[in-house]
Amino acid sequence: MTNRRIIRAVPAALLGAVLALSLAACSGEGYDTACGLDQCTVTFDRGASATASVLGVEAKLVEVQGQVATFEVAGEQIQLTVGQAATEVGGFLVQLESLTDTQAAIQISVA
Repeated sequence: MTNRRIIRAVPAALLGAVLALSLAACSGEGYDTACGLDQCTVTFDRGASATASVLGVEAKLVEVQGQVATFEVAGEQIQLTVGQAATEVGGFLVQLESLTDTQAAIQISVA
């Protein structure tokens, strides 16, 4: 391989690595995340006291009462139900993806 080909290949490899990292899933104690370029889904374990940091914003599950889940996103508390349209909070759109006996999942995307 010539030096010119190597020089061309390095930026492509770096771009691939950055994209792979940005699309990666990660987890912490009490939550899991799956992110794309401009949105993340955060799945919280109900009963856990966990705060996830995604897309430069912090999110946590505050409580669940019946079919209503209260989250704190970007320092604001919001109440969400499954099927409800996304709510704008601090420049992000937040929507409750699912709510089960054991977990609550929200999608956070750039508005």
